[in-house]
Amino acid sequence: MPRRRGDGHRIVRWLWTNRSPGARVGRALLVPASFLWQAIMTARRTAYRRGWFATHPLPLPTVAVGNLSVGGSGKTPIASWIADVFQQRGVRPAVLLRGVGSDEPAVHRELVPTAIVVANPDRQAGAVRAIAEGAEVLVLDDAYQRLDIGRDLNICLVSAESSQAVGWSLPAGPWREQLSAIDRADFVIVTRKRADFRTAQLLATGLHQGARVPVAIAHLGLAGLRGLVTGKAQPMTVLRDRRVVAASAIADPDAFVAQIKGTGAQVQVATWKDHHQFRDEDVAWLAHAARRADFVIVTAKDAVKLRDRWPASVPEPLVAILQVTFEAGETELRVALDSVLLRH
Repeated sequence: MPRRRGDGHRIVRWLWTNRSPGARVGRALLVPASFLWQAIMTARRTAYRRGWFATHPLPLPTVAVGNLSVGGSGKTPIASWIADVFQQRGVRPAVLLRGVGSDEPAVHRELVPTAIVVANPDRQAGAVRAIAEGAEVLVLDDAYQRLDIGRDLNICLVSAESSQAVGWSLPAGPWREQLSAIDRADFVIVTRKRADFRTAQLLATGLHQGARVPVAIAHLGLAGLRGLVTGKAQPMTVLRDRRVVAASAIADPDAFVAQIKGTGAQVQVATWKDHHQFRDEDVAWLAHAARRADFVIVTAKDAVKLRDRWPASVPEPLVAILQVTFEAGETELRVALDSVLLRH
């Protein structure tokens, strides 16, 4: 088997979750910067709340999806799930996102092929383009902190895994905003990947008591595998007792690895930073791994960057297919989404 690769995210995850003396000292050195970050975010919220900064409405029914922490809460699959709900209602959705990297727009296009996907940091300009292409409703991916843009339904995601993290704001902890910022949400979704349902349920109960808005629970689980090039479907059971390289360039690789290990596979981990653009040497490393291991498993987010570059002579990786399954609150969420269409 090839050697393990690593990235700076492992150090960050250790800093934000570890309770060892070394991690505590590291966080302590960053606490002044965290206080500064929190003060800036508080001042910014106050400025918008008092009308010192303008909030601009968009011309179509708009649902915003975002979170309070850095990455890994499932914004992309949840936003695509919402877009698909609108599509099933006979209303053509557009997904608007910042466009950091090439992976997320491509993933949205694969998950909801009929949706319009616009990657533009200027969400107003993105909305104009989406309307020109025939959009009837807008889904804003990663927009909870976009206070300059109006929305009809503001959805905040909180991952159950984040309960393991320290409570500090960036950079000493993972929080863009403190939990008190959940008061801007019209709906909260607790997502879980490797956390158990009881953990998610306890978090949901606490958030509901604090926010006084509906709270749903969604499991983001692996539903199956698909060949990177051929698209051939495989069940998760094919990984049991096999030598597997779990390769990813995502914000929360630990959850991905835990899900692969849950199949009974013998897992080696290969990680890169979130949104990493795979270089030729990275593809060569993965190809070498594919020859040595029984399987290389990649995420859907990484598959879109590897598919056209995979060597034809090398066994193809399998793409882990993530499925959104609501365990509580789905009916209430669908009602809330329907109400957005009725407001315009």
